[in-house]
Amino acid sequence: MRPANEALIVIDMQNDFCPGGALAVQGGDEIVPGINALMDEFRAVVLTQDWHPADHLSFASQHDDAAPMTMTEMPYGPQVLWPDHCVQGSQGAAFHPDLRLDADLIIRKGFRREIDSYSAFFENDRATPTGLHGYLSERGITAITLVGLATDFCVNYSALDGAKLGYAVTVIESLSRGIDLDGSLGAARQAMGDAGVVLG
Repeated sequence: MRPANEALIVIDMQNDFCPGGALAVQGGDEIVPGINALMDEFRAVVLTQDWHPADHLSFASQHDDAAPMTMTEMPYGPQVLWPDHCVQGSQGAAFHPDLRLDADLIIRKGFRREIDSYSAFFENDRATPTGLHGYLSERGITAITLVGLATDFCVNYSALDGAKLGYAVTVIESLSRGIDLDGSLGAARQAMGDAGVVLG
């Protein structure tokens, strides 16, 4: 068992990010058994869940003539326009059926129509908190291990924000999978390394 000050944060292990889903990450379902086993090592386990309204502005469908996986500019900066995914209450937004759900906390993110939310800690304006930092702080957590989907987006953003907030951050790459959109996976690894994140 890990020390009480360490938490496992499982990022977005949802149907839409797994094979057959609306925004599938290749091999996303392969990591579920390893994540389930890892949960036994931690006293604190947190799950994050993408939770979008059907008209979320990060969806390409909400922009005239916009194709999925293209870029646009939002008030908070550049934004990938995604296929509709993880719509609140849908089967796609549900956790993978084999994932253990005996977590201490589920953090839902991306529920505000006008702003996307990759990080477990902040929305994409880098200012609006999800509440995770307060929860971990009150529990005396100082080290976090991240696994899940996708390495180069939500895992990466969560790791960078965690490091910025002062946590000792580890990302287990073998229990994460990436999208690699125009080199995003290599850029994420570089950014996490530069921020002091341990890639395990």
